[in-house]
Amino acid sequence: MSFFEALILALALCVDSLVVSATTAFKSKLSWRQGILMALIFGFCQGLFPMLGALIGDVARSFIEAVDHWVAFGLLALIGGKMIFDGIRNKEEDKQSSSHRSPLITYILLGIATSIDAFAVGIGLGLQEHLLVVLYIVSLIGWVTFLVSLLGVYLGKRNVSIPERTATILAGVVLIALGVKILLEHLFFPVGDTVCPGGIALA
Repeated sequence: MSFFEALILALALCVDSLVVSATTAFKSKLSWRQGILMALIFGFCQGLFPMLGALIGDVARSFIEAVDHWVAFGLLALIGGKMIFDGIRNKEEDKQSSSHRSPLITYILLGIATSIDAFAVGIGLGLQEHLLVVLYIVSLIGWVTFLVSLLGVYLGKRNVSIPERTATILAGVVLIALGVKILLEHLFFPVGDTVCPGGIALA
């Protein structure tokens, strides 16, 4: 996976974090200190969950090597399709947790809730990429999520609305497109060595 593809994946996965951070900042009038803490937790969760999924995918790869590209495609298509469906349905959800919880617990719960899809995507990454490459990808996902969440806090504090429906549908389309790319590469192009960032070839 190229840097550009990894960046697009990261942006697609952090749409929920953008929406939730903006909504939380708008509703609760977060301070910047609280906003940075929330963004850090979102970035950590968004990096941790796909890494955990990738570890599972890496273990399973030896058992389903013949169809690993189909599984990766299916996971990305499933998550992408869910995003598109949610965007079209435009379901209203309570983005703000109970005010009786401490802010830290609230941010952790929101971070976990916005990272569940990333776990499934991580399984697909583990099936397709060497773990060293996955570590690079999930690190990028974590940093992008942190920055995008900060952007959400900024927009929320300025009462700027986010086109949630459009962003969610677009993110779903991107994930499906990445899944299709993985499938086509395995079906129509020979599979060579994996090259990690820096040009290091991995078996």
